[in-house]
Amino acid sequence: MNPAAPGQPGSTAPETAPEAAEAVPEAATGAVPEPSGRTGTPTAGQAAARDSATTSVSPTAAGLWRGGRGALLVALLVVAVAVTGVLLGGSGGQGRTLDPAGTSLSGGKGLARLLQARGVRIERVTSVSEAAALAGQAGPAGSTLLVSPDFPLDEDEAGRLAALPSDLLVAGVRTHLNVLAPGVAPMREARARSREPRCGLPAAERAGSAYTGGVALTPPPGSIGCYPADGAPTLVSHSGAGRTVTVAGDGQFMTNLRLAEDGNAALAMNLAGGRPTLIWLTAPETAAPAGGGKAGFYDLVPEGVKWAVVQVLVAVLLLALWRGRRLGPVVAERLPVVVRAAETVEGRAGLYRARRARDRAAAALRAGFTDRVTPRLGLPSGTGPDALVNAIAERTGQAASHVGAALYGPPPVDEAGLVALAEYMDIVERQVGKS
Repeated sequence: MNPAAPGQPGSTAPETAPEAAEAVPEAATGAVPEPSGRTGTPTAGQAAARDSATTSVSPTAAGLWRGGRGALLVALLVVAVAVTGVLLGGSGGQGRTLDPAGTSLSGGKGLARLLQARGVRIERVTSVSEAAALAGQAGPAGSTLLVSPDFPLDEDEAGRLAALPSDLLVAGVRTHLNVLAPGVAPMREARARSREPRCGLPAAERAGSAYTGGVALTPPPGSIGCYPADGAPTLVSHSGAGRTVTVAGDGQFMTNLRLAEDGNAALAMNLAGGRPTLIWLTAPETAAPAGGGKAGFYDLVPEGVKWAVVQVLVAVLLLALWRGRRLGPVVAERLPVVVRAAETVEGRAGLYRARRARDRAAAALRAGFTDRVTPRLGLPSGTGPDALVNAIAERTGQAASHVGAALYGPPPVDEAGLVALAEYMDIVERQVGKS
């Protein structure tokens, strides 16, 4: 037997020597199975191998649920957010303010339904030419032309609208306001909030307070100014030449969001429902790009789709961060085979040698020697150092100082010292066994 096999780094212990398998204690190397041919109680390694042979590794329903419940929760959240956005935003005219077909918060479908219930005919148009044609067909009772804030209006079109015989209701329009309503000019910004009419306009007096503001206006001579903000009106109405022109600094009181507040519905119906026909001029389905030319592919994609894509990307990113922050829980792996004791000793010795861990190697050698020699000497487990050293010295004839230095001295300073320590303890163990 090679005396240095139990502790010498890089050495290979013979497979037939049970002492080689026991050189590294269980506390340092884990449960090491006994070599073949030995009988007795099965070791922990053999028991683990036997359990792994009888345990199914197929995925179970509980395991699949634990692994996939996080992704399922994220998917449900994404679906809930998307459904909520669809329900709140509606489908028609989501990007157009005061569109009579728009069901979004900024749409005007609520007002259109109220006016239709009152008997007013709603004509939704998306061009000035259509509005002019319908205004000429309105008949003696006339019509009211409502201009939405989002309509792309140029100066020539504003002049054509101002020349029509229909009553004109301008809500929140800032461009070419002096052409649409001569004499009305914006003064300053005014915070939109609930205001009292404080004027003699019948439509405003019957409605009472309303959500107005946006911009304060300069009224022309002979007009009526209502809902003042710091002394300047935010709604101006002027009648002349058989028609009435009404300008509101902000059109939010007519939207689906604000229609049920204060007297907004009454004010909107009084202003827009004064004639049997309401010509509602709203922005076209696909507005031309700002730089001119044809609209591109992304200009045709609805805003709701873009937001849905952004939400999905955020959800995927959060899921990746959540699942990628760790590789998984630390688990005890069940080995598929039983590792031979000699290979375990050799592998552990190679690790000790690579890291120059002579102190750990020496501690493993001493612990293994103590565990094997103590029962052979007839001493109980946990015997103190002095009693163990004296018993070994008395049994083998070795000097007690040499035995104590070998078992409880400082660790070797080099590999030669570690080899010498292993050889000395092997000699002492043989002498104890033969005595």
